[in-house]
Amino acid sequence: MRGTPHNARRPRKVVTAATVTVAVGALLSALSPLPAAGAAPEERDVPLRQAFRDAAEHHHVPESVLLGVAYLESRWDSHRGLPSVTAGYGPMHLTDARAALTDFPQRGDGGDDPRGDVGRPLTDVGPPTVDTRALPPTLTTLDRAAGLTGLRAEELREDPAANVEGGAALLAQAQKSLGAPLSPDPARWYGAVARYSGAEDSATASVFADDVFQVIRDGVTRTTDDGETLTLAAHPGLAPDTSRLRSLGLRTVSADGTECPRTIACEWLPAPYEEYGTDDYGNHDLADRPHDQKIDYIVVHDTEATWDTTLQLVQKPDYLAWHYSIRSADGHVDQHVRTKDVGWHAGNWYVNAKSVGIEHEGFLTDPGTWYTEAMYRASARLVRYLALRNGIPLDRQHILGHDNVPGPTPANIPGMHTDPGPYWDWAHYFRLLGAPFRQTAGPGSALVTIAPDLVSNRPVYTGCASAGDTCPSRGSTAVRLYTEPREDAPLVEDTGLHGEAPSTTGVNDTGARASTGQQFAVAERRGDWTAIWYLGQKAWFHDPRGHRTALPATGLLVTPKEGRAEVPVYGRAYPEASAYPAGVPVQPEAPLPYRLLAGQSYAVGQATRGEYYRAVTFDASQHVVVRGEQRYYEIQFGHRVAWVKAGDVTLRPSWAPFSPAGTSPRGGA
Repeated sequence: MRGTPHNARRPRKVVTAATVTVAVGALLSALSPLPAAGAAPEERDVPLRQAFRDAAEHHHVPESVLLGVAYLESRWDSHRGLPSVTAGYGPMHLTDARAALTDFPQRGDGGDDPRGDVGRPLTDVGPPTVDTRALPPTLTTLDRAAGLTGLRAEELREDPAANVEGGAALLAQAQKSLGAPLSPDPARWYGAVARYSGAEDSATASVFADDVFQVIRDGVTRTTDDGETLTLAAHPGLAPDTSRLRSLGLRTVSADGTECPRTIACEWLPAPYEEYGTDDYGNHDLADRPHDQKIDYIVVHDTEATWDTTLQLVQKPDYLAWHYSIRSADGHVDQHVRTKDVGWHAGNWYVNAKSVGIEHEGFLTDPGTWYTEAMYRASARLVRYLALRNGIPLDRQHILGHDNVPGPTPANIPGMHTDPGPYWDWAHYFRLLGAPFRQTAGPGSALVTIAPDLVSNRPVYTGCASAGDTCPSRGSTAVRLYTEPREDAPLVEDTGLHGEAPSTTGVNDTGARASTGQQFAVAERRGDWTAIWYLGQKAWFHDPRGHRTALPATGLLVTPKEGRAEVPVYGRAYPEASAYPAGVPVQPEAPLPYRLLAGQSYAVGQATRGEYYRAVTFDASQHVVVRGEQRYYEIQFGHRVAWVKAGDVTLRPSWAPFSPAGTSPRGGA
């Protein structure tokens, strides 16, 4: 057991649900989440705000710097002692990968073929593993904080005050290591902030520090997940001394050749395009997008591996490749595949051929409850850049999670991945993208956007540590869907995922959930409950007056053409058989095992013509894009998107009169 340094002090535990203010300043955020309904605040001695003040005073770190760093790590959330996807704990994101992996053994979330082309299946690559015997310093910062403070690792993980104390100690140590004084002037702490990031190169360290000091300049007010409101006063004239950055001894990297905005630190680390074995190659396909195919989607993933393992895997020709990876600790971005080329990442060849794949470092997928602000910001900047460059709308029909990509055929559905999962904060992400989810229609609209409050929406999940175990309570961006307007009703069914078995509350079971930002057609309203059309059935979610779970919206809907009892639904939008040239095998239509019935409606993402990219040879000159005349509509059919043939359905605006049986408009906001 570690000894306690003579100058160590025991931080007072943090009080929750208190409202305190550092000073009045410009607001960077106007968020006001509430504590969990019916949950009593944990008994603690002092507010988190006081913990920041005490730690700053004890370690001689400017309070604004400590608050700024914590904001870029966690936005001041304690996450109730649960680890991030990269094993970081508390407001300061102190990492303890060994403890996290011991508490939450990882099993992976799916067994899909990432290439997703039934015409050329990829050999099973298996889930990556984490070697806890050789962890990098960025995954063991909590150990260093324990050594500096004398606090037990358990305290640093579970008590926010102790966690802030540990972060302050690390910042002070970083300042001393640069030979810099423990100055009260925040402008003198740029180098220490850059070192705290754990970045390995000067560009990434600089972006992290720049973001921290921008937060300090702008000021920020936010209510944390414990219900406490903190304010960091604005320092609009703050100009940090960046000269200490050179003293960090970090390597210099170039963004030359990358497709990245200047606002992130980006490096080219190419994935191989090589032949191996007999008549095989990897780990992606060459193409000429957008000239041969338009890029319609960006797919958000998490890696299920540490950063070092991720980079090792993407450089193996017999593995698979995606376009970008983003590091959790500091938001560093590596590009591996040109956006003109096709990565193997989504488990659906049609989506692969039409998308860019972005992997976010995250090996702790069960429960994988949160992601760093540094990674959210880097990802949002990259996605916005790519979306503007390729004309991709910033909405949930085009910015997809891997868990929103459909199985291309019925056989693929059970193995489809479920990352980034129900804890990815889509509302915050789209605010960073500059496209927040808003109400766009009046009460009683025929279309809604799912928008639960992240803090108070706490559905019970199971299977985080082991099968059947209840996961720790945590805010989620997904709402649960029932067969009747009551919480003791059975969950809606997903026959493609479960067959005859029922949907479950499993953290990786997407069969009965709708996610923030997704849009669905209203099937019925009854009291504080709303039903949507979902996988061919009515699906009810709690939507109480005064605290709505969904926002009224406008958009386009499809419904089966008059006289059609049902229409088929597809996991890909391939051309008609007559469009395939000689030598290119016709791809079967393979309808999914669901029914879109007469009287039902579904939200439309976009219209498209069928396309198939034939790429099964190393010689890219033999690759062929098959274009058909068959038109499709992309729809939000369940938790995953799907496609229907335009000739099977009628397209209508959501505000047009339409009254299928069972619909009863409800007034009021």
